[in-house]
Amino acid sequence: MDPVWLLLLLPAAAASGWFAASRGHWFASGNTQYDLPDAYLKGLNFVLNEQPDKAIEVFVKALEVDTETVEMHLALGNLFRKRGEIERATRIHQNLVSKTNLDKKQRTQALYELGQDYFKAGLYDRAESLLLESVQSGAQRSRALQYLLQIYDQEKEWDSAISIAQKIQRHSERDMTPVIAQYFCELAETAVREGHYNRSAEFIEKALRSDSRCLRAIIQQGRLRAIDGDHEGAIIVWCRVEDIDPDYLGEVVELIANSYKALGKLLEYQDFLQQRVDTCKNAKVMNALMEVVYGDKDDAAVEKIILNRVRSQPSVQGLYKLIQVRRKRSDSAMDTDLGLLEKIIGSLIKKDSDYECRQCGFAARSLHWQCPGCKHWNTIRPCKNLSLSDDHWEDAIEETV
Repeated sequence: MDPVWLLLLLPAAAASGWFAASRGHWFASGNTQYDLPDAYLKGLNFVLNEQPDKAIEVFVKALEVDTETVEMHLALGNLFRKRGEIERATRIHQNLVSKTNLDKKQRTQALYELGQDYFKAGLYDRAESLLLESVQSGAQRSRALQYLLQIYDQEKEWDSAISIAQKIQRHSERDMTPVIAQYFCELAETAVREGHYNRSAEFIEKALRSDSRCLRAIIQQGRLRAIDGDHEGAIIVWCRVEDIDPDYLGEVVELIANSYKALGKLLEYQDFLQQRVDTCKNAKVMNALMEVVYGDKDDAAVEKIILNRVRSQPSVQGLYKLIQVRRKRSDSAMDTDLGLLEKIIGSLIKKDSDYECRQCGFAARSLHWQCPGCKHWNTIRPCKNLSLSDDHWEDAIEETV
């Protein structure tokens, strides 16, 4: 028998016995009468015989709902919910809410618990109304607000989510500004899809007022300027990404390339990449440099550039590029060996994730502003380039050979 069960159930049994001794009540359920001393002994017997389900059933039937037993019912309801028995928990809390002899504090607590039951059951509409009532009454306000935020987040009701997040910030020390900024970004993306660019710009401004370092809002702001034909302004905005977090520069390098092309300033784009390739470890920046900056040079020159890069910042991605270039210049005798190495390293890169959540470790191939795994915002980051010292070589070689 789990000792936790024993600790939780014995107080219920003890309470039943105490009520029996002090009040001598008896209770009926269906055709069976439950005299409290008998219920106490019967329930305790089930506990000792490792039959917790039957023990709980006895205690529930034995307890009278009045002001002195409300806490016991709440405890049993919470116990059911923690075990995943949402229907049982809901019945207990509904029974409490239906009683007219509860004081205001007891009723609001019962409503809050019932709201949790509905939330766990996925009945968000019912949960919402009860949790809002809990917030208004002040009972469990902080926790009720957290549940409401989860509901609006999952239901993508961004306006309501913003309102609740702002309330959480006012009533606690938790900084909600980065999350609020993400909600405004969601509204901005919806406005763009609907063709309302001015409205989208308003949401982006609100996001940046909430969190001036919101990378998503900055990227969106640059896109709006590019759509409006202001490519120089877009490039200036996107360059802020590097100032805030250089690891995200790869997320805007293609956008920057498109704006430079629209302006007919490819030489300036080359300078932009050249200035950053030695300090930025993002593979997307290096790839852009190889494709654009050195696209008109012969293979020997490109190979030399990549080799210097690999020597200064060793990475699997850099080595893979080096082998690809060298294969083009190799003779037939070397081609087989280089082909094998290319397959091994390609397999290694394919296995590696481009992004990873700092909260739960969720691995992804594309950037998510909200982690699909743990549902936290702003926790997924671009992965660093695979180091040549990583311990994946043996697996890659075995699978390829």
